[in-house]
Amino acid sequence: MRVTITDLDHDSWAIEQGVAEAEGVEFQIIHGGKDAGLDPRVKGSNGLLVQYADITAEVMDYLLPELKVIGRYGVGVDTIDLDAAEQRGIVVVNVPDYGTQSVADHAITLALAVARNLSTLDALARKSTMDLATAMPIHQFVDQTFGVLGFGAIGQTCANKARGLGFQTQVCDVMIPQGTTEVDGFPVVSQDELLATSDIISVHVPLIPATKHLFNDETFAKMKDGAIIVNTARGGVIDTDALIRAVESGKLRGAGLDVLEIEPVPADSPLLKLNRVILSPHAAYYSEESYFQLKRRTMQNVIDVLKGRECKNIVVPRKK
Repeated sequence: MRVTITDLDHDSWAIEQGVAEAEGVEFQIIHGGKDAGLDPRVKGSNGLLVQYADITAEVMDYLLPELKVIGRYGVGVDTIDLDAAEQRGIVVVNVPDYGTQSVADHAITLALAVARNLSTLDALARKSTMDLATAMPIHQFVDQTFGVLGFGAIGQTCANKARGLGFQTQVCDVMIPQGTTEVDGFPVVSQDELLATSDIISVHVPLIPATKHLFNDETFAKMKDGAIIVNTARGGVIDTDALIRAVESGKLRGAGLDVLEIEPVPADSPLLKLNRVILSPHAAYYSEESYFQLKRRTMQNVIDVLKGRECKNIVVPRKK
């Protein structure tokens, strides 16, 4: 029984190796790229651990009949062809609650940093000046409305943290039954109402065809003047060019972005010149605690499936 890590940008894989060895499972890592699944060294693997590699129908056919399960580091599985996996009887697993606290912490941190215009205030302090006029406007949180788009585990955690800071917090999610006006004490609003009434919007939706460029010129036009958008979900949910136009025009006060359509951000990107756009390099998931948990659980999920044990984190086969 062999498990292969196709690609990994972590400094160490000792945790995964330790879990595999304790289970008596052969382990290898090949440090491949997006097409790592077609590397001859992967042939014969019963399980894959995937970070960024594209696992397409072609890859699955190349690795069958030995391939039984694919484990994704993290929550998102958009690099895996789920339909192809289901058709071929290949199980796909993830770690759905991985980094929930860390991502919510990061979303709140970005929101507060943009709202308080910390980048400008930091620059002023470093120049030994106290000309606060260049940092205005800054508002107190209790007078601001915080909108959460996507009320899954991370969205729920983010909403609770925002409420705890004094924000008037409202939520929107297509999965909340129509007609619901409140959930967990949060007002439930339509997407258009969320856009029109929120001072800050934190995005927590998956990247699927329906959410590709969900935030575009038309969407930004519906948002409250001077609003802030925060994205710790997937870069493709926001049309980058439209965002730049919205910030440059003053329609938006700013943005906090941990994810972008192109990563890492190109050196010539106009985003880098926008003072009220705060960026981080797809780091929201990270904390010391969540990092070690992710590595252990991803490997354990794959081995549990291979050994016929119960695994609660199955994406495919889909529940009927």
